[in-house]
Order: sequence, then C-alpha cells, then structure tokens
Amino acid sequence: MTTITAAPAPNAQRAALSIILAVSGAHFLNDLLQFLLPALYPLLKENYGLSYLQIGLLTLGQQITACLLQPAFGLSGDLKPKPYWLALSMVIVAAGVAMLAAASGFWLLFFAAVVLGTGSALFHPEASRVARMASGGRLGFAQSLFQVGGNAGTALGPLAAALILLPIGQSSVFWFLIVAALGLLLMTHVGRWFVDHQRQLALRPTIPVSKPALSRQRLTVAFVVIGALLLSKFIYIEGLKSYYAFFLIEKFALSAQEAQIFLFAFLGSVAAGTFIGGPVGDRYGRLTVIWVSILGALPFTLALPYLDLFWTCAMSIMVGLILSSAFSAMVVYAQELVPGKVGMVAGFVFGFAFGIGALGAAVMGALADWIGMIAVFQICAFLPALGILTVLLPKTAELHPERKQA
Repeated sequence: MTTITAAPAPNAQRAALSIILAVSGAHFLNDLLQFLLPALYPLLKENYGLSYLQIGLLTLGQQITACLLQPAFGLSGDLKPKPYWLALSMVIVAAGVAMLAAASGFWLLFFAAVVLGTGSALFHPEASRVARMASGGRLGFAQSLFQVGGNAGTALGPLAAALILLPIGQSSVFWFLIVAALGLLLMTHVGRWFVDHQRQLALRPTIPVSKPALSRQRLTVAFVVIGALLLSKFIYIEGLKSYYAFFLIEKFALSAQEAQIFLFAFLGSVAAGTFIGGPVGDRYGRLTVIWVSILGALPFTLALPYLDLFWTCAMSIMVGLILSSAFSAMVVYAQELVPGKVGMVAGFVFGFAFGIGALGAAVMGALADWIGMIAVFQICAFLPALGILTVLLPKTAELHPERKQA
C-alpha cells in the first residue's frame, strides 16, 4: 500500500526556505568572524614573533573548544529546545572579536581564540537543527545551503585580510563588530520562528522515531569510520586554511597579500563543493558522494606540492571542490544512524571535525618548524587515501529497512 503525503503549501515552503537562508546567512557571518584569526596569522607571526607551532596552537585553542563543547550543546538542545541559543552564540562571538582586536601577545590571542570557539560551538548544532527542521524532507539540500553560507564566510576571510586586516592592522578587527550585530539580528528572527515551530509541533500527534536495524557494534564501526573520514578531510583542509599562505610564500616568494588571494580561490572552491554535495547526495545517495569526495581528491593532493604557481592554484581549487562535497552528506548520514539525536550527532560531527582539524594543524605547525612547510604538504597529500574506509559503512538500505518492504 502506498502512502501519499500532501506537499507543503507554497507559503509554508517559502517561509521554510527563508529560514534556511537566514541560518545560512548567519553561518556566513559567524564563519567570517571565526576566520579573522587565521586571516591575521601572517601579521601576528611578524608582530609577535610567533612560531608555526604557536600558530597551530591558536588554531587548536579555537577549534578544540568547539570540538569539546558542541556535542554537549547539541545533546542539551535535543533534550530541551533552546530557541535563543543562536542569538547568544553571536554575543559570545562578538566578545571574542573584541578580544582579538585588543590582544597584545600570544596568550591573549589564545584566550580570544577560545572565546571565538565557544561561540562557534553554541552556534553550529542549533543552526544545523534549524536547517533540518525547515528542510521539508530535502535534508541534503538544506544542510548544503546551511554549510555553503559558512564556507562562503570563510572564503571571504582572506579577501578581508588582503584588503582590510593586513594593510590597516590588527585594530581593524573592531569594525567587524558590525558584522556580529547583523548576525545577532538574524538569529533573533530565527529564534522567533523556532518558538512558533515548536508551538505548532506541540499541537500535532507524536510520531514515533524509527530506529535503523543496526547492532551497537555496527554503529560503533560506522562512527569510527566517519571519524577517520573526517580526519582525512579536515586535517588537510584546516592545514590549507592555516598554512597555505605560508606554503605559497615559502615556495614562490609571494607577498602575504598575494598569498591571501590564492587562499581565497581555494576557500571559494570549498564553498562551491559544499553546496554541490548535498543535492547530489539527495539524488544519488550519500555514500556515493562520500566515496567520490574523499578518494577523488587524492590525485590532486598528491600533485599539488610539486607544480608551478598556476597549477598549484588549479590543484587547490580541484581539491576544494571535491574534498568539501562530502560534508553535508556525512552530517545527514550520521543523523540517520541515530534518529532522534539530531543536535547531538551534528555536534559530534562538527565538533570532531573542528577538533581533529585543529590537532592536525598544530602537528603540521610543529613539523613545519622542523622540516619546512613544503615537506609538510608533501606528507599530508596522502590523507585522502583514508577514503577507502567508506567500504565499511552500512548501506542506506540497512538504515531504512522499511523502504525495502514498501
């Protein structure tokens, strides 16, 4: 027997899309503010005599905070909705921006990094939950639209560095408090929608949450594999975010501002790849996207350290497009593994991704102080080979056995 579900009314669809766009816009603003710190690295390295290891530790302080706090914040939101945590996250990020602008040494910079990471940890699980709420069943599309906002904000960071931060100096960061204020307004609007949505849900009959027919052992293996895939993707991407400019400066003798333009090209491709991956996963399957994304980047990462400037830029764009396309699919796939724990799983995926990327960046920094940045890029080029572990993930039919019976 086939069940026909009525399509949502056009007005409801438009309202939901406007919320996804609002959350994506807030993600854009949040991640732009988060990237102010790595955008300043060339300037901070020169002004305060920082080593590559100390730069890696700043990334670690910002990202490990998000790693540790996001699953806890996500689980708390699962247990009891927190509509205005999104607005609160922007207040915390604004405090971190002000501290970053005023910091005058490594430890003050590190403290600012931790505050920025705390705001990010509060933002991502709740924003991902809202995108899923407003998805209308198009989960991959909603997650991609949400994610592309963040990646576009990150991509704009190097342009902000080249045009504003590096020419004017660290104090110019204060101007970005205006961006935080705009994010606060957006998230307050989304919070009101969240309250109305929860009120409407309370009036509807409770629908039992279906659970995939997977044993605890299979779930454990699946999350270990997801962790390994996140490791391969985010250590490489976070490494490029933190050190690509230094790699270009060391290999091709570019100026800091010139290197930021090439970093912008890479991060722009990351944003584009993120948007493409979600809808493709909705259409062709999330495992297909994960396979192609991780392993497909390997030939380009292996070639990148050995090419001239033009082809290095071209390879970095291909890596960004391919490697980033899996993330939305991985978030939705992980949420399907544990239905009913949307915030906690999103917090785990975002948190683990941020944390492992930050740890990898710190290790890359320590290695670069020892063997040089070019050699580090040559070693890290092999990370996407971990994509072969995708073969161990449960097939979609195992997550939804009822679909085979329909």
